Amino acid sequence: MSIPTEGWACRESAGRIRHEEPDGVRTPFQRDRDRIIHAKAFRRLMHKTQVFISPDGDHFRTRLTHTLEMMQISRTIARALDLNEDLAEAIALGHDLGHTPFGHTGEEALSRVLSRHGRSFRHNEHSLRVVDHLEKEGDGLNLTLEVRDGILNHSGRGYPSTREAEIVRVADRIAYVNHDVDDALRAGTIRWEDLPPKPLEILGEKMSVRIDHLVRDMISSSAQQGEIILSESVYEALMELRTWLFEHVYRNPRSRDNEKAGGVVAALFDYYLNHPEGRTRTDPDSISETVDFVAGMTDRYALATYRRLFMPRGDIFA
Repeated sequence: MSIPTEGWACRESAGRIRHEEPDGVRTPFQRDRDRIIHAKAFRRLMHKTQVFISPDGDHFRTRLTHTLEMMQISRTIARALDLNEDLAEAIALGHDLGHTPFGHTGEEALSRVLSRHGRSFRHNEHSLRVVDHLEKEGDGLNLTLEVRDGILNHSGRGYPSTREAEIVRVADRIAYVNHDVDDALRAGTIRWEDLPPKPLEILGEKMSVRIDHLVRDMISSSAQQGEIILSESVYEALMELRTWLFEHVYRNPRSRDNEKAGGVVAALFDYYLNHPEGRTRTDPDSISETVDFVAGMTDRYALATYRRLFMPRGDIFA
């Protein structure tokens, strides 16, 4: 396969907000990757929900394992298209640093309470805030402009400025759509026969087969079309499966755990907005500081704090 990707790769960085001298060993994007891996927010991803709250088994994905799986997909595609693997890796590792506890449920709950104050919450925007302002006691990580752009635009209405970031944007969906189906089946939230048949016919029935199909299709389609893209039929199959997940798993109205988790996030936000002595004071904007504090919580810390404040003798998920 001839891959007409000459000139696609981002080989040099346009710099950082604060100038730094070259490392001498690592490229700027390697330095960004290392800073993200050593960040406190990255370590907290280990204890943040991907989809399932307080699962009984040991093999459900967390926000950290999702990040690693997505990073591996991004690197595979970037290497095949002769793009900058280090840049793709750094963006992938940093893309979810701003996620709330309890996954989609926590993000939606925080956005709802913020709407009362004329604001909203989007995890991609908060991920950028984490690396720019919250890490290193407020100094931030001073990442390259390209990695910051990729983190901000991995989801939402904006569009990234590098091919590597475009890969991450699609790889994120490839990863979570497929491993969330796997986890939902493991949890018994859905049955195999519940899944929409058409995407499985196109992509494959096994998770590994679906991911392989999507990755190979993205490499070949991008090479042929001259842009980072999936073929039309494969893209439609991926999006149909994604839409189905949102309706039947992520926003499942039958899930009492989702309802309770959203209540935990909303209650913690209201409490700490009115009790500033309980949070770290780093921002004169009390609403922003409260968002920083609550969004940075892990699932277990949020639950432990909620129990301590509101129900010291009970269990929210009993």
